[in-house]
Parts: sequence; structure tokens; C-alpha cells
Amino acid sequence: PPHLTAKLDEIGNIDELLEVVLDLGRIPTARYVSGEVELSEHEVTRAELDVVVDNIGAFDADNRAGMERTLHRISAIRNRKGEVVGLTCRVGRAVYGTIDIIQDLVETGQSILMLGPPGVGKTTLLREAARVLADTKRVVIVDTSNEIGGDGDVPHPAVDKARRMQVSKPDRQHEVMIEAVENHNPEVIVIDEIGRELEAMAARTIAERGVQLIGTAHGNALDNLLLNPTLSDLIGGIQSVTLSDEEARRRGTQKTVLERRAPPTFDVLIEIQTRDRMIVHEDVAAAVDAILRDKGLAYEIRSRNEAGEIVVENAQPEIRAISERNNRDRTGTPERIAGGRNGSGRGERGRSRGDGDTSRVDIGTDGTKMKPVTVYAYGVARNRLYQGAKRLQVPLALTDDAGQ
Repeated sequence: PPHLTAKLDEIGNIDELLEVVLDLGRIPTARYVSGEVELSEHEVTRAELDVVVDNIGAFDADNRAGMERTLHRISAIRNRKGEVVGLTCRVGRAVYGTIDIIQDLVETGQSILMLGPPGVGKTTLLREAARVLADTKRVVIVDTSNEIGGDGDVPHPAVDKARRMQVSKPDRQHEVMIEAVENHNPEVIVIDEIGRELEAMAARTIAERGVQLIGTAHGNALDNLLLNPTLSDLIGGIQSVTLSDEEARRRGTQKTVLERRAPPTFDVLIEIQTRDRMIVHEDVAAAVDAILRDKGLAYEIRSRNEAGEIVVENAQPEIRAISERNNRDRTGTPERIAGGRNGSGRGERGRSRGDGDTSRVDIGTDGTKMKPVTVYAYGVARNRLYQGAKRLQVPLALTDDAGQ
């Protein structure tokens, strides 16, 4: 509506605008990176919603529509009669150069999965990856809701030479993925929002055929994907395994443990935290195994500073057990150090259990300083060692390296 357009022009800061929300009977709002702004004192009327609906393309089966040759997306909320009672108008932009932070990974030919919450810029990175790779490879985009290549039959110039296959219905996405490989001889398949089990299976099929796959999925971190029964197959899946008595003693675990079921579909996983900060797991198989076995998880942090320079840091191994998503310092983690005046222990984030941590000093019951005892456990349950250390009020650090 014209009065809302005028208000947006008055506010300015269009580069930070994420979306405009119009709900029937409510105040219209604009969502910026920094927060929400009300666009009018008056509630949205049905006539205003009709103005928007009449000037955009038809809504498809997933209630999404667009404007031809643009990257904008309009999503509808309907009532029980099928009438539109709300609109989310997402602003789509072709931001060139954003892929430089992970361009070296994209050009290796490895399959890459990008994780991140809605609105963090996953589709923008995907579009840029398709444009960059299309200069040297045959790239096919499977565009389910026309977010990557824009609405209409002619793809947006932002995807350059990449070819685009549209999907008639969202539940046919996996069929179009396989069709792209079988009919169009691609070297790279780009797919946005892998969210169903059939799509995860199709992605595995594509990867096994030697085609590079670059996709996105909703989730904050690798842990989320492991606990998602629909999408866990993308990183190999998990299954319960019963160990022999000897193996259980050697590991110091229970007899029933979680193990990775198969090789991951994707070789590299990128956790997009913000538009300028990402966590990279260059070996997904090793990362999943480390989480399942409560071992130190090493990863790479990539960020872009205020000067536009890319900074790469190698983070110290971190214990990230699958059951620790909300409580990193639960009792019994391999990184936990028991001891101290009250006998309680706290995990030191960012330090692997093999570090020894000889620099830490605790205070004993007699007031003397005590350094942690580094123990290599063989054939002894780790939880028993922690319990004994806690009872004796002795600081304890377990290691997997007998040389320490």
C-alpha cells in the first residue's frame, strides 16, 4: 500500500530491512536487523491485503509467491476458508562477494551443507555459490520456492550462467533433484531448504553419483542435525550399538552407545552464526564421531572484520556431547575435572580431555595448593574415577594419551 511504502522511504535504512509483516487487524511492522518498527498507527485492513495479493504472482502449494525477475518472497497465512489474513514480505537481495569467506571450500568440489536459523543469509550464500561455480562448472539449481533464481520463467541475473529447475509442488522436490542429475548432466547441484526425509535420501543418491551438492537446512549447530530424525542421515545418521565387555571397558563407557550409521552425505558443514561469522567443520565424519564419543571437537571459526578482511581461527578442541546441548557441564563428561574445596567439578570449555591441564591449581582441605592428577584409564569406568576423586576431594583430569 502507498502509505506503507512512503513510511519505509521515510525511515530509510533499506539495506537493513529484512521483511514487512502485514496481519489482518494488527499494526503493520517492518523487521530490520536491529529490531522491529511500526509502520502505521492503523490496523491492516482486508483491502490493503488485497492490494498486495493482486500485484504479485500466484501462490503455490506452500503459500509462497514472488514478483517476476526479483528475489523477493511473499508468504501467506490463510484462515480456515482459505482466505489470506496475513502476509510476510521477505526482502531478497543479490549481495555479491559474500561467498568469499567460504569460497575456497566451495571450489574444492566437496559437498557442503550450510546450517543456520531463518534470515541469517543461507539463501544469499547459496545463490552466490551457484554464480561463482557456474563460471567453470555445469551448475543446476533446484529452486523449490523460486528464492534462489527469483520468480518467473527467466532466472535472475544474480545466478549468472547457472541453470534453474523449478519445482511444481514442494513434495516433488526430491523427484526434481534426481531428475536434474539424470537429465541435465550437472557437475554441481544447488538446493535450498532440505527439510524432508525423501529429500535427504535424494541428496545421498546425488552425492553417491559423484555430483557436488551444495544445500542448506534449518538448525543452529551440528548437534541440532544429529538430534533431528528426519535430517540426521545428511551427516551419516546415528544408531544404538551394543559393545562387547572388553570394548566397553577399554572405552570406559556403557555397553550400549551411539555410533554413526553411515558415511555423511556432506563432506563439509558450515554453521552460519551471523552474516559475518561462521563455524566450519571440514570433516563432518570426524566431527560427528567426536560428539558421539564425547571427545574434543576441533573446528574453524571464520569471520569478517569491520575492514572487510576475513579472519580464520582454529578453535581449541571442545567437548560437545550429544546430550549436552543445554548443559555443557553435566556430571560425568570426559572433560569434567573433579575436586576443589567442595568436591565439585566444572568443565573447562575449549580444552580437550587430552590436554592434561597441568596449569590448573585447586585448593585442598588443608589449604595447600593441589594440581590435577592426570590419569590414563584402562579397564576402569570413568564415572567411578570421577566419583572417587570427588569423595577424596582430589582434582582429576583424564587423558586418552598414555604418554601424559
